[in-house]
Amino acid sequence: MTATDPDTQVGQELLRFPPDFLWGAATAAFQIEGSTTADGRGPSIWDTFAATPGKVEGGDTGEPACDHYRRYASDVGLVADLGLGAYRFSVAWPRVQPTGAGVVEERGLAFYDRLVDSVLEHGIQPVATLYHWDLPQALEDHGGWRNRDTAYRFAEYAAVVHARLGDRVSAWTTLNEPWCSAFLGYGNGIHAPGVVNPLGALEAAHHLLLGHGLAIEALRAQAPADHRLSIVLNFSSVYADDPDHGEAVRKVDGLQNRFFLDPLNGKGYPADVVEDTAWLGDWRHVVRDGDLEVIAAPIDWLGVNYYSPARVALSADPAHVTPGPFPGLRGVELLPPRGDLTGFGWEINAEAFTDLLERLDRDVTVPLVVTENGSAFPDTVSGGRVRDVERTKYLVDHLRSVHTAIARGVDVRGYFAWSLLDNFEWAAGYSQRFGIVHVDYTTQRRTVKDSGHAFARIVRHNAVPAGGHEVR
Repeated sequence: MTATDPDTQVGQELLRFPPDFLWGAATAAFQIEGSTTADGRGPSIWDTFAATPGKVEGGDTGEPACDHYRRYASDVGLVADLGLGAYRFSVAWPRVQPTGAGVVEERGLAFYDRLVDSVLEHGIQPVATLYHWDLPQALEDHGGWRNRDTAYRFAEYAAVVHARLGDRVSAWTTLNEPWCSAFLGYGNGIHAPGVVNPLGALEAAHHLLLGHGLAIEALRAQAPADHRLSIVLNFSSVYADDPDHGEAVRKVDGLQNRFFLDPLNGKGYPADVVEDTAWLGDWRHVVRDGDLEVIAAPIDWLGVNYYSPARVALSADPAHVTPGPFPGLRGVELLPPRGDLTGFGWEINAEAFTDLLERLDRDVTVPLVVTENGSAFPDTVSGGRVRDVERTKYLVDHLRSVHTAIARGVDVRGYFAWSLLDNFEWAAGYSQRFGIVHVDYTTQRRTVKDSGHAFARIVRHNAVPAGGHEVR
């Protein structure tokens, strides 16, 4: 297909997306809001973690981040200037319930009122994520996600937020990446709350999924029929070079992908993963009658976060405990990434994205939405411009992979770039930049990067170039 739009070079072949394809950008509350003690907000596990020496690179904290709590209106204006149809944001639980339960902080809810109203005033669809890792510290003091009660508190919080915003927000996500919350937060401790307890990580994972299911039930009970409910999982395609090492692929795929996907699909926890992790102890004692039915509550779409594939091999000793984020993993070597890498050292592999989307299309019965996809690279502003060639290439190549999946029949309904803004990148602090908009953390000046301008052109044309790396 040849583009004829005046601002597109004549003859450039474009790969068109479906007419109703949803284009957006995503953020997370703790990563951008700052104002961590403003208007009654309580401390989260990430406030505590970041304040602990040695936990976050550079001693960075969530203050002031991108100062989005005060600058939200101009940030939403950036979303509009880029021509995006949707904005995915998260609600900070400790802003709404400072102790994670009971008393609701009106000033916190009022902020999200203002944010949603601003988004709608620009004709943009708000997509709300209820939990993006910022658990109220008061709940962690009682065990956090290792405590079953947290799942019930989450459902109550979800109902509070929906009751306030549900008249204007119809697209809802319960959890973002429970794999990270459970395995990085409670397994190897590199994320908040910094607990090292592999058995506890599996217990936390169950309570996170239970919280999701309970929240879906709570939202369904009060939501209009047209509200679309979801969960967001982070996936990786898993590869072994040696075909005889398929057992390594099975084990890692089980803990990375199937452990979370299968219960949502009503299949329960994968029997092979249960067997693989049994040597840690009986984590399944936390699974009570009826839990799996709650977890399998129907959703309307599945959020897909993808950044890079995983490469694995069998280790010489099948009893060798594999260092890394996977609780109970033994007998597997996690191999280094190969080829071009992002600033985070992650492998850049767009073809693996197509593989993943095709696999998910076989495994689930609901539409897919790419809720995060992006890359970190060091950026500098020169002459008022950020020439982020590598990020632009990553973006375009991965959008081609999404288009390929759609052309092969995969039901992908939308794509959200990660992230709208450079931000606090969790344990990496401010050392990694994912934004399509540059943030000067000293002045809080925003500068749309070349990748942001390229994304805006893609959105405007609803198409990605078949060759090269720009829509001109």
